[in-house]
Amino acid sequence: MGLDIEIKAALQATFATNTLEVINESAQHAGHSGDDGSGESHWRIVISAPEFAPMTRIARHRAIHTALGPDIIGRIHALAIDIS
Repeated sequence: MGLDIEIKAALQATFATNTLEVINESAQHAGHSGDDGSGESHWRIVISAPEFAPMTRIARHRAIHTALGPDIIGRIHALAIDIS
């Protein structure tokens, strides 16, 4: 199973997502620091869910990190999060 599928599954299990895109941006960072050669080191999440409405920006990011858990977060070098 690819990391993109794991990320989607973890987020969908936690949030009632209206929008969810998981974009692998690793190719844009090939050869840079943090590129582990796996092709799965740099990610962008585009997400919207009603749970985020009352949260601050920091709380939203923390909620996403918590939903992903240490196993997934530990395999990601860079994570960009766009929340609407």
